Amino acid sequence: MTRSSALNESLDAEIRLLIEAIYSRYSYDFRDYTFASQKRRVMQGMLSLKCANVTQLMNKVISEPESFMQLLQYLTIPVSEMFRDPSYYAALREHAVPILRTYPSLKIWVAGCSTGEEIYSLAILLEEEGLLDRSIIYATDINPVSLEKAKKGIFPINRMPNYTENYQKSGGTKSFSDYYTAAYDGAIFDQALSRNVTFADHSLATDHIFSEVHLISCRNVMIYFNAALQARVLDLFYDSLCYKGFLGLGSKESLDYSTHAEKFLPVVKKDRLFRKSA
Repeated sequence: MTRSSALNESLDAEIRLLIEAIYSRYSYDFRDYTFASQKRRVMQGMLSLKCANVTQLMNKVISEPESFMQLLQYLTIPVSEMFRDPSYYAALREHAVPILRTYPSLKIWVAGCSTGEEIYSLAILLEEEGLLDRSIIYATDINPVSLEKAKKGIFPINRMPNYTENYQKSGGTKSFSDYYTAAYDGAIFDQALSRNVTFADHSLATDHIFSEVHLISCRNVMIYFNAALQARVLDLFYDSLCYKGFLGLGSKESLDYSTHAEKFLPVVKKDRLFRKSA
């Protein structure tokens, strides 16, 4: 074994110890996240927290909860975009909304909601389709900082041109600017959009079912999970969905070759929209 290989193995072992220590100390479970992506984020966090090595980082975050919260921002990737992959929202409008409209009330779960871009995108869609007033939306994430940002509904004003284009491509029926007020460098979204949203801490790695829902949207979250955790999450979604409920995944996620492929039938495969098979 070369010296470089030995150093790399030692680094990997230290990162695994850090992940175990985080689980033991704070009950945040990253053990079944893909290791390569976690390694990159740990190294970024190490630089941000000005630690010389992973052992120093571990000592710091275990003894200082505020330092752990800083590291958590790297481990959970709080990155999103309004109406990301517009064709997904167009598929929801065309294929899911007509079915959802038949229910007297709706429960919708946005799992891994990050800083709220998807929440407000979905709320706008439901408002335009006349479904928001009879919907309860559960917005969950493991990152409390992201959840607080999501509750505020304030996004950078310089992103609005891109979000507007996404909205228009998704089948939006109004002027996107009607939904927000520009103030300084931020776009403050109408709080009426979140009137039926419940924001809550929930871990897909460790927590369980909390309600039966008609639609689950969990987009570009499972790509960071290993096969075992993906299977756990898909079981959780299957058990959470009502009969023939809808599941939306991210553009980089697929059920092909999954042991759960038969549990979800494709509605619009290219846009990763599925229905519970039974």
